Amino acid sequence: MRLYLASTSPARRALLAQSGIEPVLVSPGVDEDAAAAAAAAALGRDLTGPELVSLLAVAKASAVADADVAGSPVDGFVFGGDSAFEVDGRLYGKPHDPAVARERWRQMLAAGGGTLWSGHCVVDRRRDLDPATGRTGGPDAARAVPPVRSLVTSPAGVPELGDVAPGGSALAAGGDRVVAVDSAVLTFADDVSADEIDAYVATGEPLEVAGAFTIDGRAAAYITRIDGAPSAVIGMSLPVLRSMLLRGFGIAWHDLWSL
Repeated sequence: MRLYLASTSPARRALLAQSGIEPVLVSPGVDEDAAAAAAAAALGRDLTGPELVSLLAVAKASAVADADVAGSPVDGFVFGGDSAFEVDGRLYGKPHDPAVARERWRQMLAAGGGTLWSGHCVVDRRRDLDPATGRTGGPDAARAVPPVRSLVTSPAGVPELGDVAPGGSALAAGGDRVVAVDSAVLTFADDVSADEIDAYVATGEPLEVAGAFTIDGRAAAYITRIDGAPSAVIGMSLPVLRSMLLRGFGIAWHDLWSL
């Protein structure tokens, strides 16, 4: 069974490959800043961490689900994901600029840690649908094992998953898709020096990742504790993705393994 990854992230691909899944990588081509700004304007306020990452996860998955890949329609499941790091109520995305990355690290270390929000969206685009039901036995049949809350989207296009506490998660299903948010609370070492920050930023590693750090790279030595799924911090929560497929579509994790 094919899984399309609406991302060109090496970290997300590596997570799936290590789990026995070889995804098809497709760039979603989503203007993340514009999508977030439009939703915030519609709501009349800033987005929360769960709202932001779920909004962008849906946008990415939807963009790929309705596209042709290598000249053919998508046939399988499409996963879209997004991440943001929250420190003292402020959301951090990718810093891009070394000066911004250094300042973020100073702020994160001063706070002692923060919450990594990880948004997920899986869209069903299998083409072997039952003509009688229009499904493959997917969402409606599978939700009985176990029940899943119904997916509701606000007029601003933001999935309504309810309040998600730091370290918690939420999942909802509706129609051809399942949306979820997972989170992990991170604690940073209390003795990281300015020289260490400068050396880390100089590698370029933190510039294009949410929160300006990775736990599967050089920054692992600066993080002393993770409360939550480590994979969520890398780019997708594998336990949550497994639950989305099972509870939303009746698909077992091993059904996606590349044997």
